[in-house]
Amino acid sequence: MHHFPFHIGDYLAATSHLSNDEDLAFRRILDMYYHTELPIPLDTTWVAKRLRISVEAIESVLQDLFVKHEDGYHHKRCDEEIAKYQGFTVSGKKGAEVRWGKDRVAIGGASGGDGVPIGCLSNPNSNQEPRTENREPRTENLKPSRSKTIVAKSDCICPETVSEEVWQDFLTLRRAKKAPLTNSAISRIEKEAGKAGILLEAALIECCARGWTGFKADWMKGEPFSVGAATRKILERELEKEARLINPWEEIQ
Repeated sequence: MHHFPFHIGDYLAATSHLSNDEDLAFRRILDMYYHTELPIPLDTTWVAKRLRISVEAIESVLQDLFVKHEDGYHHKRCDEEIAKYQGFTVSGKKGAEVRWGKDRVAIGGASGGDGVPIGCLSNPNSNQEPRTENREPRTENLKPSRSKTIVAKSDCICPETVSEEVWQDFLTLRRAKKAPLTNSAISRIEKEAGKAGILLEAALIECCARGWTGFKADWMKGEPFSVGAATRKILERELEKEARLINPWEEIQ
C-alpha cells in the first residue's frame, strides 16, 4: 500500500496518552506496516534501526497497541484493511486484464472509528468502468469507388462527305481509346487522306477497320485498303459531286 489518509482528530484522540517519542514511533510503525503489508518483525532492535527510533519507544508502542504473534506484531485494524486492499487489488487486476490487458487498480483510503489511520479503497463502487462504445466503421451506403475516366464529348460535326454511320463508328472508336475527337484531329486526318488519294470517309473507314484513332498516308503505302466495292462506288460518286461543284458549267456544255 502506498497511500492512506491521515485523520488528525481521530489520531489525536487515540494517541493522546503517548509521549513525543512514542507518538513518532507509532506513526513510523504504521508507515512500515501499510507499506510492507506485513506485521512488524519481532526483532525490535532491527525495527528501531530501520525507523530511526529508540528501541524503548518501539517496544512501548508495540506492547500497548499491537498483539504479538509468532510471525510478528499484529494490529487488527491494519490487518483488516490490508486484507481488503489486497482483495480489491487482485480482483481489480483480473478485471483490468480482461478489459484492457493491463493492471489498473484505483487506490484510495478511509479511516476507522478507533483513530488508527488506515489505507484502503475509498469506495469499491467508485471504480467504474469507462464508458466505451465499440463503434464499427459505417459501411452502409458506401460503395467501393471505381476509377472512371471522363471522356469529353466531341464538339465536331459530322462532315458532309462522311456518312452518319461511319462517323458514329469512328466516334465510338475514339471514345473506347479515350481519345476525344477534336476539329484539329479531323483536319489532320482529312489532310493525310488527301495525300493518300482517298476521301475523308475512306480514311475513317480504314481507322475503324484497323483500330486507329488517327490516319497517316505513309501507313497505307503498299497496304490494301479495307474499303469494300460498294463503298468505293459511293466514294467515286462523292468525287464526281466535288468535281461538279468545282466546275458547274462542265455539265451544261
